[in-house]
Amino acid sequence: MRLHILGICGTFMGGVAALARELGLEVEGSDANVYPPMSTQLEALGIALQPGYRAEYLQATPQRPAPDRIVVGNALSRGNAAIEYMLDAALDYVSGPQWLGETVLRGRTVLAVAGTHGKTTSSSLLAHLLDAAGTQPGFLIGGVPEDFGVSARLGAASRAHEHEPSSGAARHLLPVREGCPFVIEADEYDTAFFDKRSKFVHYRPRIAVLNNLEYDHADIFPDVAAIQRQFHHLVRTVPGNGRLIVNAEDARLAEVLAMGCWTPVDSFGIDAGDWRARLLAADGSAFEVRRGAQHIGTVRWDLLGRHNVMNALAALAAASAAGADAAALLPAFARFRGVKRRMQLIGTRDGLHIYDDFAHHPSAIATTLAGLRARVGAARIVAVLEPRSNSMRAGAHAAGLAPALAVADAVILLARPELAWDTAPVIAALGGRGVAVPGIDALLSALAAQTRAGDHVVFMSNGGFEGAPRRFAMHV
Repeated sequence: MRLHILGICGTFMGGVAALARELGLEVEGSDANVYPPMSTQLEALGIALQPGYRAEYLQATPQRPAPDRIVVGNALSRGNAAIEYMLDAALDYVSGPQWLGETVLRGRTVLAVAGTHGKTTSSSLLAHLLDAAGTQPGFLIGGVPEDFGVSARLGAASRAHEHEPSSGAARHLLPVREGCPFVIEADEYDTAFFDKRSKFVHYRPRIAVLNNLEYDHADIFPDVAAIQRQFHHLVRTVPGNGRLIVNAEDARLAEVLAMGCWTPVDSFGIDAGDWRARLLAADGSAFEVRRGAQHIGTVRWDLLGRHNVMNALAALAAASAAGADAAALLPAFARFRGVKRRMQLIGTRDGLHIYDDFAHHPSAIATTLAGLRARVGAARIVAVLEPRSNSMRAGAHAAGLAPALAVADAVILLARPELAWDTAPVIAALGGRGVAVPGIDALLSALAAQTRAGDHVVFMSNGGFEGAPRRFAMHV
């Protein structure tokens, strides 16, 4: 079967492409925004990428046949040339989450990690822990875990029945081993233009992590109650012999469970919960783990911040619910190398440290910078922010930006001319510590003028940032 994936360079859809290729399917795709790390991962897999969305990509040519099926990403909408041709020609199409649920997840032990923040790190850590336990899990994660080098894989599979079709088509594998664990980053964003449910309703997990819940995705959710309803749809799909792993410190998640819960719950937190951590280092690099009255052990690792301690508790509780020995897994934390673009140190020269971080919400910005402050003490922190998510660009989080950036010594805000809101109040609230610039060249110039040896520079964007972090790192 030949698949064409519309929106293939999104982190989720790129993972779908990688899994389809591993299954032996012929895969190609198109996207309007092509940038690393997903573009390089797809190119390494030999998956052809086409720029933009054109009807001709879905048509047969002398060089290639038409696709048998189209997998549609949620960035595509009516009016798009490829979508209109697909509908007019009555082509076979499906959403990415539905394809994943039906083709990859069926028969697997699915562990889904949901939450406004921390999904990528928690999912990567959970996959890392299960791998350390010897289960060879499959996964699809909205980033590239350094320990695996890819954002998605099928996991342990029986290759005893591989066969080469007589037609000469690509090799197809029979489904992976029944029950083999699969970790999925479970996004609450909508599924597709024709399916407005959250993606995670397609996954049918046996173990679901509810990491936290805040208002986000202002382009599709009118208020936080609408997001809570979608989370409750996820809760409804977890069986009674499964497990919910829930942040005990999040009142909105408690309200979700109050709507109805039919599954045993393990809670986690630093100040409350069944699974708890006691910080041994202010930056979160060392902490003690307990489950109820039982002392599990001590974790020492490279990640920083209270939020990452919470991510660690969630992943450990989920791995334990899947049958792993929690105490035996603690040494694996020290080997966890993190995720690309999650406070990734991309350059150090003359005492200047440059980080690339996938920031999209004031709470995530605040906790990330707080963790860095605990690590670096009085050293200067320079935050470089691109309001790039739909909610950020719409101004839904504008009021929370200045407080979120409070620990930064200097802030450079990319205020493109098309930004829908006035950044002046944010800059004013920073009390002389902030400046807004209209483009990347101006941003890099302002940054070069403001930084000095010993500074920690954090680039924050959930997009490509026009390569600004690495461009700056190369010219330090």
